[in-house]
Amino acid sequence: MKNTKKTVRTVPLLIGGALVIGLASPASALEALPKQPPIPKDNPMSAAKVELGKQLYFDPRLSLNGTVSCNSCHDVSGSGTDNRPVSVGVGAKTGGRSAPTVWNAAFMTSQFWDGRAATLEDQAKGPILNPIEMAMPSEKAVIDRLSSIPGYREQFTKVFGGANALTYDNIAKAIAAYERTLLTPDSPFDRYVKGDKKALSAEAQRGMKLAQEVGCTACHNGVNFAGPALPMGQGFYAKFPTFSDNEYVKKYQLDADEGRYEVTKNDADKHMFRVPTWRNVALTAPYFHNGSVKTLDEAVRVMAKTQLNKELKENEVKDIVAFLNSLTGEFPKQTMPRLPATPNMSVVGE
Repeated sequence: MKNTKKTVRTVPLLIGGALVIGLASPASALEALPKQPPIPKDNPMSAAKVELGKQLYFDPRLSLNGTVSCNSCHDVSGSGTDNRPVSVGVGAKTGGRSAPTVWNAAFMTSQFWDGRAATLEDQAKGPILNPIEMAMPSEKAVIDRLSSIPGYREQFTKVFGGANALTYDNIAKAIAAYERTLLTPDSPFDRYVKGDKKALSAEAQRGMKLAQEVGCTACHNGVNFAGPALPMGQGFYAKFPTFSDNEYVKKYQLDADEGRYEVTKNDADKHMFRVPTWRNVALTAPYFHNGSVKTLDEAVRVMAKTQLNKELKENEVKDIVAFLNSLTGEFPKQTMPRLPATPNMSVVGE
Protein backbone atom coordinates (compact mmCIF):
# COMPACT_ATOMS: atom_id res chain seq x y z
CA MET A 1 0.00 0.00 0.00
CA LYS A 2 1.33 3.42 -0.92
CA ASN A 3 2.26 5.48 2.11
CA THR A 4 0.31 8.75 2.11
CA LYS A 5 1.26 10.17 5.49
CA LYS A 6 3.17 13.41 5.41
CA THR A 7 6.70 13.60 6.74
CA VAL A 8 7.98 16.76 8.37
CA ARG A 9 11.74 16.61 8.30
CA THR A 10 14.00 18.69 10.43
CA VAL A 11 16.12 21.36 8.81
CA PRO A 12 19.52 22.78 9.88
CA LEU A 13 19.58 25.64 12.34
CA LEU A 14 22.45 27.50 13.94
CA ILE A 15 21.94 27.92 17.66
CA GLY A 16 24.69 29.11 19.93
CA GLY A 17 27.22 28.55 17.16
CA ALA A 18 26.41 24.84 16.89
CA LEU A 19 24.82 23.22 13.87
CA VAL A 20 21.68 21.48 15.06
CA ILE A 21 18.74 19.85 13.38
CA GLY A 22 15.29 21.27 13.92
CA LEU A 23 12.39 23.51 12.99
CA ALA A 24 11.55 25.36 16.16
CA SER A 25 13.58 27.88 18.11
CA PRO A 26 14.48 27.11 21.74
CA ALA A 27 12.15 29.84 22.95
CA SER A 28 9.16 27.84 21.71
CA ALA A 29 10.14 24.74 23.68
CA LEU A 30 8.93 25.69 27.14
CA GLU A 31 5.29 24.64 27.22
CA ALA A 32 3.30 23.01 29.99
CA LEU A 33 1.28 19.89 29.26
CA PRO A 34 -2.37 20.71 28.47
CA LYS A 35 -5.10 19.11 30.56
CA GLN A 36 -6.66 17.44 27.53
CA PRO A 37 -5.17 16.01 24.33
CA PRO A 38 -6.62 16.42 20.83
CA ILE A 39 -9.77 14.29 20.46
CA PRO A 40 -10.89 13.28 16.94
CA LYS A 41 -14.41 14.17 15.91
CA ASP A 42 -15.10 10.60 14.81
CA ASN A 43 -14.14 9.15 18.20
CA PRO A 44 -15.63 11.28 21.00
CA MET A 45 -14.82 10.34 24.58
CA SER A 46 -17.28 8.82 27.04
CA ALA A 47 -16.84 7.06 30.35
CA ALA A 48 -18.31 3.83 28.96
CA LYS A 49 -16.00 3.88 25.93
CA VAL A 50 -12.93 4.54 28.09
CA GLU A 51 -13.86 1.65 30.40
CA LEU A 52 -14.33 -0.67 27.42
CA GLY A 53 -11.00 0.43 25.99
CA LYS A 54 -9.31 -0.17 29.32
CA GLN A 55 -10.62 -3.74 29.45
CA LEU A 56 -9.37 -4.38 25.92
CA TYR A 57 -5.99 -2.82 26.76
CA PHE A 58 -5.47 -5.26 29.63
CA ASP A 59 -7.05 -8.32 27.99
CA PRO A 60 -4.52 -10.95 26.84
CA ARG A 61 -7.29 -12.72 24.92
CA LEU A 62 -6.57 -10.23 22.14
CA SER A 63 -3.43 -12.28 21.48
CA LEU A 64 -3.27 -15.64 19.74
CA ASN A 65 -2.49 -17.77 22.79
CA GLY A 66 -3.83 -15.48 25.50
CA THR A 67 -0.43 -14.44 26.87
CA VAL A 68 0.13 -10.86 25.65
CA SER A 69 -1.93 -7.71 26.14
CA CYS A 70 -1.28 -4.10 25.18
CA ASN A 71 -0.19 -3.59 28.78
CA SER A 72 2.46 -6.29 28.47
CA CYS A 73 4.66 -3.95 26.44
CA HIS A 74 3.19 -0.60 27.52
CA ASP A 75 2.80 -1.08 31.26
CA VAL A 76 0.64 1.64 32.77
CA SER A 77 1.53 0.53 36.29
CA GLY A 78 4.95 1.98 35.50
CA SER A 79 6.65 3.91 32.75
CA GLY A 80 4.26 3.02 29.93
CA THR A 81 6.97 0.77 28.49
CA ASP A 82 8.30 -2.63 29.53
CA ASN A 83 11.80 -1.23 30.22
CA ARG A 84 13.35 -3.87 27.96
CA PRO A 85 15.57 -3.22 24.95
CA VAL A 86 12.89 -4.87 22.81
CA SER A 87 9.56 -6.35 23.80
CA VAL A 88 8.62 -10.03 23.92
CA GLY A 89 5.55 -11.17 22.03
CA VAL A 90 3.62 -14.40 21.57
CA GLY A 91 5.91 -17.44 21.54
CA ALA A 92 8.79 -15.37 22.99
CA LYS A 93 9.33 -13.66 19.63
CA THR A 94 11.08 -10.30 19.68
CA GLY A 95 11.19 -7.38 17.30
CA GLY A 96 13.96 -4.92 16.56
CA ARG A 97 12.70 -1.79 18.27
CA SER A 98 12.05 -0.66 21.82
CA ALA A 99 8.45 -0.05 22.91
CA PRO A 100 7.69 3.71 23.12
CA THR A 101 5.85 4.93 26.18
CA VAL A 102 2.06 5.14 26.02
CA TRP A 103 1.98 7.98 28.56
CA ASN A 104 1.15 11.24 26.74
CA ALA A 105 1.16 9.41 23.39
CA ALA A 106 -2.12 11.21 22.71
CA PHE A 107 -0.09 14.35 22.00
CA MET A 108 2.04 12.66 19.33
CA THR A 109 1.00 13.43 15.74
CA SER A 110 2.24 10.07 14.47
CA GLN A 111 2.80 6.74 16.19
CA PHE A 112 5.60 4.13 16.21
CA TRP A 113 9.28 5.02 15.80
CA ASP A 114 8.83 5.22 12.03
CA GLY A 115 5.52 7.10 12.14
CA ARG A 116 3.66 4.47 10.15
CA ALA A 117 0.45 5.05 12.12
CA ALA A 118 -1.20 8.46 11.91
CA THR A 119 -3.32 8.19 15.07
CA LEU A 120 -3.77 6.20 18.25
CA GLU A 121 -6.60 4.38 16.50
CA ASP A 122 -4.28 3.34 13.66
CA GLN A 123 -1.61 2.31 16.13
CA ALA A 124 -3.98 0.14 18.17
CA LYS A 125 -4.75 -1.99 15.13
CA GLY A 126 -1.16 -2.95 14.40
CA PRO A 127 0.20 -5.04 17.31
CA ILE A 128 -2.87 -7.29 17.53
CA LEU A 129 -2.21 -8.64 14.02
CA ASN A 130 1.59 -8.42 14.09
CA PRO A 131 2.98 -12.00 13.96
CA ILE A 132 5.78 -11.22 16.43
CA GLU A 133 3.59 -9.29 18.85
CA MET A 134 0.04 -10.48 19.57
CA ALA A 135 -0.13 -12.65 16.45
CA MET A 136 -3.85 -12.85 15.78
CA PRO A 137 -4.26 -14.17 12.21
CA SER A 138 -6.89 -11.71 10.97
CA GLU A 139 -9.34 -8.98 11.93
CA LYS A 140 -12.13 -11.55 11.57
CA ALA A 141 -10.43 -13.84 14.08
CA VAL A 142 -10.27 -10.98 16.59
CA ILE A 143 -13.92 -10.08 16.07
CA ASP A 144 -15.03 -13.70 16.27
CA ARG A 145 -13.19 -14.19 19.55
CA LEU A 146 -14.57 -11.08 21.21
CA SER A 147 -18.04 -11.79 19.84
CA SER A 148 -17.99 -15.10 21.71
CA ILE A 149 -17.69 -13.16 24.99
CA PRO A 150 -21.16 -11.93 26.06
CA GLY A 151 -19.83 -9.02 28.09
CA TYR A 152 -18.00 -7.57 25.13
CA ARG A 153 -20.97 -7.95 22.80
CA GLU A 154 -23.13 -6.05 25.26
CA GLN A 155 -20.62 -3.27 25.85
CA PHE A 156 -19.88 -2.65 22.17
CA THR A 157 -23.60 -2.36 21.45
CA LYS A 158 -24.03 0.04 24.36
CA VAL A 159 -21.03 2.21 23.45
CA PHE A 160 -21.23 2.28 19.66
CA GLY A 161 -24.84 1.31 18.90
CA GLY A 162 -26.19 -0.56 15.91
CA ALA A 163 -26.59 -4.22 15.10
CA ASN A 164 -22.91 -4.77 14.23
CA ALA A 165 -21.09 -2.65 16.79
CA LEU A 166 -18.24 -5.06 17.43
CA THR A 167 -15.91 -4.15 14.57
CA TYR A 168 -12.15 -3.92 14.31
CA ASP A 169 -12.38 -0.15 13.89
CA ASN A 170 -14.43 0.12 17.07
CA ILE A 171 -11.96 -2.04 18.99
CA ALA A 172 -9.25 0.44 18.04
CA LYS A 173 -11.46 3.42 18.88
CA ALA A 174 -12.14 2.10 22.37
CA ILE A 175 -8.47 1.39 23.10
CA ALA A 176 -7.50 4.83 21.80
CA ALA A 177 -10.14 6.49 23.99
CA TYR A 178 -8.60 4.87 27.05
CA GLU A 179 -5.09 5.83 25.96
CA ARG A 180 -6.15 9.49 25.73
CA THR A 181 -6.66 9.42 29.50
CA LEU A 182 -3.02 8.45 30.07
CA LEU A 183 -1.59 11.88 30.76
CA THR A 184 1.04 12.94 33.28
CA PRO A 185 0.59 16.64 34.09
CA ASP A 186 2.05 18.74 36.89
CA SER A 187 5.69 17.80 36.54
CA PRO A 188 8.14 20.10 38.33
CA PHE A 189 8.81 21.66 34.93
CA ASP A 190 5.09 22.27 34.32
CA ARG A 191 4.74 23.93 37.71
CA TYR A 192 7.82 26.05 37.00
CA VAL A 193 6.57 27.43 33.68
CA LYS A 194 3.20 28.14 35.29
CA GLY A 195 4.90 30.41 37.80
CA ASP A 196 6.23 28.28 40.65
CA LYS A 197 9.87 29.27 40.42
CA LYS A 198 10.78 27.00 43.32
CA ALA A 199 9.60 23.89 41.45
CA LEU A 200 12.97 23.40 39.70
CA SER A 201 16.29 22.99 41.46
CA ALA A 202 19.17 25.24 40.48
CA GLU A 203 20.74 22.23 38.78
CA ALA A 204 17.61 21.56 36.71
CA GLN A 205 17.34 25.24 35.76
CA ARG A 206 20.93 25.18 34.52
CA GLY A 207 20.16 22.02 32.58
CA MET A 208 17.07 23.59 31.01
CA LYS A 209 19.08 26.60 29.86
CA LEU A 210 21.90 24.41 28.58
CA ALA A 211 19.52 22.14 26.63
CA GLN A 212 18.30 25.26 24.85
CA GLU A 213 21.70 26.77 24.26
CA VAL A 214 23.35 23.70 22.77
CA GLY A 215 20.40 22.97 20.50
CA CYS A 216 18.58 20.01 22.09
CA THR A 217 15.25 21.83 22.06
CA ALA A 218 15.41 22.45 18.32
CA CYS A 219 13.85 19.00 18.03
CA HIS A 220 12.61 18.37 21.55
CA ASN A 221 10.12 21.20 21.81
CA GLY A 222 6.37 21.63 22.11
CA VAL A 223 4.06 20.36 24.85
CA ASN A 224 5.43 16.82 24.63
CA PHE A 225 9.05 17.81 23.94
CA ALA A 226 8.68 15.78 20.74
CA GLY A 227 8.34 18.52 18.12
CA PRO A 228 6.07 21.39 17.16
CA ALA A 229 2.29 21.21 17.01
CA LEU A 230 1.31 19.57 13.72
CA PRO A 231 -1.89 18.08 12.28
CA MET A 232 -2.53 14.46 13.24
CA GLY A 233 -0.77 12.15 10.82
CA GLN A 234 1.92 14.68 10.01
CA GLY A 235 4.90 13.35 11.92
CA PHE A 236 7.99 15.22 13.07
CA TYR A 237 11.18 13.32 12.23
CA ALA A 238 14.92 13.68 12.70
CA LYS A 239 17.86 11.81 11.23
CA PHE A 240 19.54 9.56 13.79
CA PRO A 241 22.46 9.46 13.86
CA THR A 242 23.22 12.75 12.15
CA PHE A 243 26.97 12.64 12.84
CA SER A 244 28.29 9.10 12.38
CA ASP A 245 32.03 9.53 12.82
CA ASN A 246 32.15 8.71 16.52
CA GLU A 247 32.48 5.72 18.82
CA TYR A 248 28.83 5.69 19.89
CA VAL A 249 27.40 4.77 16.50
CA LYS A 250 29.34 1.53 16.31
CA LYS A 251 29.15 0.73 20.03
CA TYR A 252 25.36 0.99 20.12
CA GLN A 253 24.66 -0.01 16.48
CA LEU A 254 22.75 3.21 15.96
CA ASP A 255 22.84 3.11 12.16
CA ALA A 256 21.73 -0.50 11.70
CA ASP A 257 18.04 0.45 11.49
CA GLU A 258 17.01 2.52 8.47
CA GLY A 259 14.00 3.95 10.28
CA ARG A 260 11.18 5.53 8.29
CA TYR A 261 12.72 4.31 5.04
CA GLU A 262 11.38 0.85 5.90
CA VAL A 263 7.87 2.33 5.53
CA THR A 264 8.22 4.78 2.65
CA LYS A 265 11.15 3.32 0.65
CA ASN A 266 12.11 6.93 0.05
CA ASP A 267 15.90 7.39 0.21
CA ALA A 268 15.43 10.72 1.96
CA ASP A 269 13.83 8.85 4.88
CA LYS A 270 16.83 6.62 5.61
CA HIS A 271 17.65 6.75 9.33
CA MET A 272 14.78 9.16 9.97
CA PHE A 273 12.88 8.53 13.20
CA ARG A 274 9.95 10.19 14.87
CA VAL A 275 11.31 12.48 17.56
CA PRO A 276 10.44 10.81 20.89
CA THR A 277 9.01 12.58 23.90
CA TRP A 278 11.18 13.76 26.76
CA ARG A 279 8.29 13.56 29.23
CA ASN A 280 8.97 10.89 31.87
CA VAL A 281 12.18 10.03 29.99
CA ALA A 282 13.92 9.40 33.32
CA LEU A 283 11.66 6.34 33.73
CA THR A 284 11.76 4.81 30.25
CA ALA A 285 15.25 3.31 30.02
CA PRO A 286 16.78 1.69 28.05
CA TYR A 287 17.00 4.37 25.41
CA PHE A 288 16.71 4.90 21.66
CA HIS A 289 14.87 2.93 19.00
CA ASN A 290 16.92 -0.20 19.70
CA GLY A 291 17.02 0.09 23.49
CA SER A 292 20.80 -0.03 23.37
CA VAL A 293 21.69 2.54 26.03
CA LYS A 294 20.93 1.68 29.64
CA THR A 295 21.32 5.00 31.44
CA LEU A 296 20.04 8.52 30.92
CA ASP A 297 23.39 10.20 31.41
CA GLU A 298 24.91 8.05 28.68
CA ALA A 299 21.93 8.78 26.42
CA VAL A 300 22.62 12.51 26.87
CA ARG A 301 26.26 12.02 25.87
CA VAL A 302 25.27 9.97 22.84
CA MET A 303 22.72 12.54 21.67
CA ALA A 304 25.12 15.44 22.09
CA LYS A 305 27.75 13.73 19.97
CA THR A 306 25.61 12.05 17.33
CA GLN A 307 23.13 14.90 16.82
CA LEU A 308 25.10 18.04 17.66
CA ASN A 309 28.69 16.81 17.23
CA LYS A 310 29.38 18.12 20.71
CA GLU A 311 31.10 16.55 23.70
CA LEU A 312 29.54 17.66 26.93
CA LYS A 313 31.43 18.04 30.18
CA GLU A 314 30.31 15.82 33.02
CA ASN A 315 28.81 18.72 34.96
CA GLU A 316 26.82 19.66 31.84
CA VAL A 317 25.53 16.10 31.49
CA LYS A 318 24.55 16.12 35.16
CA ASP A 319 22.62 19.37 34.78
CA ILE A 320 20.75 18.21 31.66
CA VAL A 321 19.84 14.94 33.38
CA ALA A 322 18.48 16.96 36.31
CA PHE A 323 16.32 18.93 33.90
CA LEU A 324 15.09 15.76 32.18
CA ASN A 325 14.13 14.37 35.59
CA SER A 326 12.02 17.47 36.14
CA LEU A 327 9.81 16.32 33.23
CA THR A 328 8.46 13.36 35.23
CA GLY A 329 4.80 14.14 35.81
CA GLU A 330 2.03 13.02 38.13
CA PHE A 331 0.68 9.61 37.13
CA PRO A 332 -3.07 9.07 37.46
CA LYS A 333 -3.96 6.04 39.54
CA GLN A 334 -4.59 2.93 37.47
CA THR A 335 -6.67 0.00 38.65
CA MET A 336 -6.99 -3.39 37.04
CA PRO A 337 -10.28 -3.75 35.18
CA ARG A 338 -12.60 -6.70 35.65
CA LEU A 339 -12.59 -8.45 32.27
CA PRO A 340 -15.77 -9.94 30.77
CA ALA A 341 -16.01 -13.59 31.77
CA THR A 342 -16.57 -16.71 29.68
CA PRO A 343 -18.43 -19.04 32.06
CA ASN A 344 -17.89 -22.75 31.48
CA MET A 345 -15.60 -22.25 28.48
CA SER A 346 -12.38 -20.77 27.14
CA VAL A 347 -12.08 -18.72 23.98
CA VAL A 348 -8.33 -19.24 23.70
CA GLY A 349 -6.84 -22.28 22.00
CA GLU A 350 -9.77 -23.03 19.77
